[in-house]
This record gives sequence, structure tokens and C-alpha cells, in this order.
Amino acid sequence: MSAANSRSAQAVQPAGRLLFSLLAFVAMTLLTGPALAHDAKPTAALPQGWSYPFACCANYDCRTTHSGEVLEKPEGYVIAGTGEVVPMTDRRVKDSPDGEFHWCAHQAGLDAGKTICLFVPPRSY
Repeated sequence: MSAANSRSAQAVQPAGRLLFSLLAFVAMTLLTGPALAHDAKPTAALPQGWSYPFACCANYDCRTTHSGEVLEKPEGYVIAGTGEVVPMTDRRVKDSPDGEFHWCAHQAGLDAGKTICLFVPPRSY
């Protein structure tokens, strides 16, 4: 190998290390940055809205339900569109900050339509 090629190869090594370090830093920043959940729409109870917990949604899995979509039955909460029953004691059931039903469900794949979280208003007696 000539002296010119040797010097050129030695110059590339630090540049390669710098590029690798920069890419590793960017990857770590993206992977460890704050996880943002999307927001529930404002309601009379919470005019500013509120954020769904990240564990319940991936930016599109949660929404406010329409009247009759979630039914409160003795066996639990029944999701009218799928027939799924979520027992009232299930850990997926959460208190609704705004007193409305909110349903978070998988949108695609084998679990499509299965409940991730269900936000429920205080139980009626």
C-alpha cells in the first residue's frame, strides 16, 4: 500500500467513528424521547381536554364513544360493535376524567377491535 493510500485510510477511520457516534446519538434521542399520547376532545367537564395515557393508545387507538356504543350490564361493559365484554373489575377499565366513555382498541392485526383501555364515567345506581 502506498503512503498516500495509508494516510487516506487513516483519515477515514475518525470520520467513520464520528458518523457512527452521531447516528447512535440520534437513535438514542429518538428512542428515549418523551412518549406523547394524543388528546381527548374538550368536553363541558374538561374544556381543555385531556391526554390519553401512552399505555392505552398509539396516537390513534382511542376515541370518545357515541351513545349506545358501550353498554353497562351486570356482567360488565359491553362493546356494542364487537360484543366484547370487559368486566368492571378488569384492569383495562379506567376512570374517565371527563365523565364520558372513551374506548381504546387495536385498529389492525389479529387483535383488531379488542379493547386496550376503556375509560368509564362513575357508575350509575
